[in-house]
Order: sequence, then structure tokens, then C-alpha cells
Amino acid sequence: MQARHLLSFFVVTAMLPCVGCGDGAGSEDAVDHGLIDISGADTADEVTADHGSDYGRDSAADSIVVPDVADVGEPVDAVDDPGFGDAPPEICRNPVKWDPSNALVKVFSDVTDQSGLLSQKVRGIRAGSVDFDGDGLPDLVTRNVSQARDAFEGSGPRFTWLLRNKGGFEFEDVTESSGFTATRDVEGTQGRVTHVVVWGDVDNDGDLDAFSGRSMTSKPTGASDNMDDRAELLLNNGDGTFSLAAEQPFRWVTRDPKLAENLQMYDPNLAASFLDYNRDGSLDLFLGYAMYGQAFVQDMLFAGDGTGAFSDVTEEAGLKLKVPLAYPYTADPAYKNGTAVRNTWGTTVTDINNDGWPDIMCSVYGRYFNALWLGGPEGFSDWSHESGYASDHREDWTTNLNARCYCKLVREVPQYSGYPAEGCEGVQDPPETFRCVNPDELRWNHNTDRNPYRLGGNTFSTVSGDIDNDGDMDLFTFEIVHWDVGDTSDPAELLVNDGSPKPIFSRPGAGALGMARDWDGHGDFNAGDMTGALFDFDNDGRLDVLIASSDYPYTRAFLFHQKDDGTFEEVPAGVGIDQPHAHGVAVADFDLDGDLDVVLGHSTARCDSSPDECYSENAGFGKITYVQQFHAFRNEIGQSGNWTRINLIGGAGSNRAAIGAVVKVTAGGVTRMREVGGGHGHVGIQHEMTQHFGLGSSCNIDRIEVRWPDAAGTVEVFRNVRGNYVVDIEQGAGAVRYHLPE
Repeated sequence: MQARHLLSFFVVTAMLPCVGCGDGAGSEDAVDHGLIDISGADTADEVTADHGSDYGRDSAADSIVVPDVADVGEPVDAVDDPGFGDAPPEICRNPVKWDPSNALVKVFSDVTDQSGLLSQKVRGIRAGSVDFDGDGLPDLVTRNVSQARDAFEGSGPRFTWLLRNKGGFEFEDVTESSGFTATRDVEGTQGRVTHVVVWGDVDNDGDLDAFSGRSMTSKPTGASDNMDDRAELLLNNGDGTFSLAAEQPFRWVTRDPKLAENLQMYDPNLAASFLDYNRDGSLDLFLGYAMYGQAFVQDMLFAGDGTGAFSDVTEEAGLKLKVPLAYPYTADPAYKNGTAVRNTWGTTVTDINNDGWPDIMCSVYGRYFNALWLGGPEGFSDWSHESGYASDHREDWTTNLNARCYCKLVREVPQYSGYPAEGCEGVQDPPETFRCVNPDELRWNHNTDRNPYRLGGNTFSTVSGDIDNDGDMDLFTFEIVHWDVGDTSDPAELLVNDGSPKPIFSRPGAGALGMARDWDGHGDFNAGDMTGALFDFDNDGRLDVLIASSDYPYTRAFLFHQKDDGTFEEVPAGVGIDQPHAHGVAVADFDLDGDLDVVLGHSTARCDSSPDECYSENAGFGKITYVQQFHAFRNEIGQSGNWTRINLIGGAGSNRAAIGAVVKVTAGGVTRMREVGGGHGHVGIQHEMTQHFGLGSSCNIDRIEVRWPDAAGTVEVFRNVRGNYVVDIEQGAGAVRYHLPE
């Protein structure tokens, strides 16, 4: 299917203007192959091997094994520049870079009607994309927040959807036929409750398996009396179907005897990330848990053995935290200083300090501290506060309108004079428009809310990416912020990595970067910035920012284009991505035309207060029902630019999905970096595993460097690679393989 689709793509692009085409246009014979191997393996030990012709030396790999990955530097080139030789034909384009002067240029088009998402009544707010069936087309998995099972018979409600990409930006429902929601009640039954989904090849057999988690407060509707749905591992059978693996130790069991017994049955799992924490070539799994009432839940790390079996290694890896004392937990010193169990709503794994070891971040809800764990050969160490990731520097609690009102009332109203008033001297009164009548009605606890552990953010997701192309991973946090709390609540913003072995993050601020929003002039806004993405939508070589803001009036998708100076400008919704109450995001080249497309969910929370911003349908008898529609947005501008798309395939010593591999692409004097991820953010955000690079005006690539996630820290370098092709790089193969039309 992929080759047929690419055939039409190359017929079109071959007729486009060729800017800078030289003598290396390549052999016409090369186009006859679906995949073409360019070069044999020129390793550091085999540079004198006789390959017979220049054809065998194009895009050659210079492979070195670095014994100590902490000292990784630039690989030593083992061969001279071989030229392009018999590489496939050069393709060049004149990019259309977006800027406000092109205000009428359509950047994205809503293609939901043709996608099948509406006709199949796909509902939900959470999305991810991987190629689960291996046909080269990115697929979709979407979820709702229901605690009931899917009903596949008749017109029953549906909550989880596995959608196969048929090509042409059209999806078909294969949830039931694939066995993706299989239950353990009766063999063959479907409909298991699924909230969190992340993908990785846990048994290294060449296809993607899935972790399926959920956050439950009761037995799921539709389950048998003796069975509840649980976190599951789904093994890919390689034919588009899945089988439940043997039961895993993923279930959280409270050790607090004061908690109701039934809470021991239901895992409050809101996040998951695959990684290889010890770099043994087998994928591991980090799970983030939220709280149930006063029940603090330890995040968990499970080590995989490469067969699909996992074991709990949380404590031995150094991730065990203190459970705070019984309520009030704010009296516990461990809670105050941020060394207690956190309320994790999102997880992220990335190599934040470029030492070859995966690092773990926990996005924490409740104005508490986020967590950053630096990985290493001895396990993990806490670098949350020192790095600046735990919370921002804004701690002036007197900017909170609730606090101002509280202080005004205890100062001026006799009946409240006995309330705690420490620090209220000189605190400014709130504006007259702020309702200030009774301190018990305020979102304010004067005893606790002035402390640093209550002045952080409501962080849902953290996304990593090299936003400034300087060779290290920066972060973007996605947060809920309410208008009345002042500037102490951490906003959604960029955190810039200083590149040191123990990184320190700076926060330039939305205003300085051009990403400030006026919320359509409404002062009473609530920023529901829970999910989003960093991706290069116009292929100019710089990452852009998509913020999916949801659940409140005036919220929508906000798309910001990065300019040459590193600041941003908003792409208007009318020409960009027009999705109200946007929540959940999947980014992939769904139509295989060389640019990144987007699928977004839509929340119906609080639609009664903003009905014009919500999708709805006629439910009969004059009733209108709000619906959680997914919308698909096709990129209309990126295909005019130059790009490369790289599939990484782990070899001996690395996990097959290459999760944790870092790839750098140098073209036109600029090096851009990506990392293969194993899921991140709130309830499992995951984009296609193919690594997409915009190349700007460059039509060819000077070098590709891959650092594999094995114990040795193997680095391979490939020179002189054509742009505007999809390529495969398999560890140890010593070749770049181009995808060509049949």
C-alpha cells in the first residue's frame, strides 16, 4: 500500500523545479526498486573492504562503538566523503515558509469528512498514532474517559477505537476484529476499559505491542461479577491482531490499611512511557499514578525481560519515595520539601543531558512540584528542584485574587478577625469586579497556600524537543491555569536546556517568545492547556508549538510558528487548526506526502457555559447532545518544503523499536535532533515513530548520526543522503535504505 501511494507522490514531485540539482542525479535503474540498499558496511574496522563499485559506497555508515557512553563525542570518520554515486534521483523543492504576510495561505484543512471519523462516530478526547500493522501508514488509537465497557452489539456506546489507516487520509475501525479490547471474562469477548495506551516492541519480534492502562474508581460497567478490567499488555501477532499477554504485576495495591478495601482493586493510572532504563536491549515500562482522595500512590518502574514479562524494580532503581503521613499530609516534612510521593498526571522519558541514559519526568497536578529523575548506570537520582523543572520562580502569593480577598476580609470584617492573618499587612485589595464576600467561598487556604509546595503548576503533560537546534532537549509543559490565581500558577511554557551534564532550565516566558494569548479579550479565562505537540509543520527546520487547550470557555487549539530568531507567531485558526476545546493530539504524516498532519480530540466539559464552542448533534425530542468528536487536519503547506523521514530499527543490543535512540540530521549547516519516544504526557500521547525532519531549503543531507540505545552507546554516521525520501536505518546494517516507488 505504501509503495503504491509513494508512486503517485514521485510522479508529481519529479516534475517540480529542481533547485541546485547537480551531477549526482542518480541512475534511472534505481527507481525500479521498492527499497534500495545504498552501500555496504564501512565500519571503523572494515574501511579497506572491497565493495566493487561506487554504488556500494553511497550514504556509507561510519560505525564506532563507544565503551563509555558518558564520554561520547563526535564519531571519528572512517572513510572519506564518497559522494552520491548511484543514489536515487535528487528531488528539490522551493519551500513555502509560513509567515503572516501569507495570511490567506491555507496551512491546514479539516478533512474529517473524508477520514471516516464522523461517519463511524468515533468519540473521545485522547489520541495516539503508530503504525501498528507495519504497512507504512500511521494508524490511530483513540479513547474516552468512560468507566464502562464498549458495546459492539447494536447501537451501544463505544469508547475505545483502534483505527487502521487505509491511505488517502481514511481510517477504518478494527478494534473488535483486532482483539485490541479483549477481556479476561470469556475468551473472545471485547470491550475492555482502556484509558492509557503506549506502544513499543516488548518482545523484539519486529512489531509494536501495546500497554493498556486505566484509572478506575469502581468495577467497570459490563464486567462480570468476579472480574474487573485491569492494566494489560497486548502482544502484536504480526497479522493486525493482538493477544493478551500473561497477567502482569502492573496493578497498584495500597499499603494503607485505613483505606477502603475496594480501592485496592482499581489502579489510578494516568500515564505510561516505554524506555530501556538499563540499556539491556529489552523495553521497560514506567507508570505514573494519581491519588485517590488521601491515598498517595507510588509511581512504578517495571523491567522487561524481552519476552513480554515484567517485574517491579521501582525501589532498586532509586525511584521509591516517601508516602506522606496521614492527613493533613502538608505537615509532613517530606511533602513540604518535595521528596514525597507525587500526584502524577503525565510521564515523559528523554535523555535530557545527552549522556546516553534515559531520564524520567513526572508532570504533577495540584500546584505541587514536578519530578525529574536523571538516569545512569546506578539507577536514578532526583534533579527536580535544582533543574528548575519542579516549578517556576514565581512565588508571590499576593498576586492571587483569592488571597487578596481573604486578606481584605480578615482586615476589615469583624466577624472574620479571628481568621489567620499572617502576612496580610499591606496586601493589595482585589479589583471590585472580583466577588469578595466570604473567605470560606474562596479557593484559598491561608495556612498552606503561601508555601512553595502550593505555588507550582497543574501540569498535565511535558513534551521534549530541541526547540533551538543546539543539540539538547528542551521542554514544553502543558498546564491548567485559572484567571483568579495570579502568576504563581505555572503556565504552559518553554523550558530551555542549558546543555550541562546536570541541566538547568530557563523560562523565557510566553510574552518574550511571542506566545502570549489574550483569550479573545476575556479577563476571566481558564487555560486548559493539557496536551500539545512540538513539530515542524512547514518543514523549515524549526519546531513549532501546538497547544491543545480544553474544558473551559474560549479554549481551542493554538498553533505557533517558530520564526528564524527563535520567537513565535500565532497561525490564525482560520488558516491553521480550527478545533475548539482541543484535547488529545496525534501528529503523523497520515497521507505520506512529506509533511505532518494532526488529529485532535474535543472535550465536552463545561459546554453548557459555552455551547457555541462545542460540537453537538440532535438527540431527538428537541434535545441537543454534545459529542466528543475527533477532527483530522491535513497539512497543506509542508509538502512544498524539503524533508526526510527516518525509520530506525534497533539491532543486537538495542530494543527493536529503537525507543531511546537519538538521531541527528545535518543539512545546510544546521544540525537538527530527534529522539524515538515510547509515549509521554497525560494518558499516553504518542506520535508516529518515524522521525520527521524539515530541511528548509536543503535538498540533500550532509550527514545522519544515530546513537543507538544499547549498552555500548553505539554511534553510526551516514553521509550524503538524499532528502525528500523515506529511509530505513537498521543498526549494524551499514546502509541507508530508500523507500522508492514500485
